[in-house]
Amino acid sequence: MGVAKTDEELMLAYAGGDLLAFEMLYRRHRGLLYRFLLRSLRHRADADELFQETWSRLIAARERYRPDAKFTTWLLQIAHNLVIDRFRRQRPQASPEETEAVLRELDAPESEQPERALSDFEQRRRLQLALEDLPEEQRIAFLLRVEGGLGLEEIGAITGAGRETVKSRLRYALARIRARFSS
Repeated sequence: MGVAKTDEELMLAYAGGDLLAFEMLYRRHRGLLYRFLLRSLRHRADADELFQETWSRLIAARERYRPDAKFTTWLLQIAHNLVIDRFRRQRPQASPEETEAVLRELDAPESEQPERALSDFEQRRRLQLALEDLPEEQRIAFLLRVEGGLGLEEIGAITGAGRETVKSRLRYALARIRARFSS
């Protein structure tokens, strides 16, 4: 068997016409992208729409792709730009019931122990509510760091903010989340 290709190599192969390379990229990053969009937008229908639009934009831009940054940075930048455009058009608000329903469906607990399942669910619910309370810039920076595993420079490249601004947003986001969990 051959050595696994990097995301950047797969994207370049896809740009050259290798459809299997696209399938590999899609399988590797669909979960990360969808979680980022769902937690950024809070509405499943909006996340579904921008999920498709992000992949469509990637497909349209495949021949212009240059591996100047990590593939995930490039992919999440496309998604982030679409999220910002959506916020400019309308600012969606999820009800607590809708948030709970989505979390139940996406993150069904694996454990059969009712006490643990309830505890896990409550922790996820509290985190989701804490994320919803964050200002948009802090929430996006936090999600890019935690969900995307991106560094400060990569987050700055996606959001158009400087390294120190990103650091500050992450620090404030973490402080707000900790405060929410301590109350």
